[in-house]
Amino acid sequence: MNVGVFGGTFNPPHMAHLVAAESVRDHLKLDKIIFVPAAIPPHKLNEKVIPAQHRLQMVKLATGNNPLFEVCEIELCRKGPSYTIDTILELKKKSPEYALHLIMGIDLLIDFGTWRSPDRILEECKIVAMNRPGFDLAMVDKDLLLRVEVVNVPSVDISSTSIRRRVGSGRSIKYLVPSAVEDYIRSNSIYL
Repeated sequence: MNVGVFGGTFNPPHMAHLVAAESVRDHLKLDKIIFVPAAIPPHKLNEKVIPAQHRLQMVKLATGNNPLFEVCEIELCRKGPSYTIDTILELKKKSPEYALHLIMGIDLLIDFGTWRSPDRILEECKIVAMNRPGFDLAMVDKDLLLRVEVVNVPSVDISSTSIRRRVGSGRSIKYLVPSAVEDYIRSNSIYL
């Protein structure tokens, strides 16, 4: 079974996440995409991130109407920072029949060499890189590019940062996030 693994902070999940995941799934004919909210993202230790349970609930709401999307709490059950290699190894142990495809933006691929055990990640799964506004493949290590599949996804210029700012300033986020996520943010007074 060919499975995409799409990790992230999802603070909050938005329409660009969903468009990108579906585009990769469709392009590579993956059987499903597993969304993996990070508990404590190692690259965001100094950033204010809302509690994981809120982000988990929003990811469930955002993906709930797509039967080919699944949400995995694997990183939320682990103590300490969330490292991709640990997640990949745990998913493979739990479901050895999965051929994993780790989905990330080109922006993350640029710093991939600084991740924990990058060579092991490349051994354990296929890396799928998506285009991101403002980032170019020329910024990525050329040897790494030979080991990565690049998928062009529709460019949807939405960021979690801009959504948080909009909520904080009382502006609309309609059509930037699924309506269920918008309702959850409003009813729980998140990002105010």
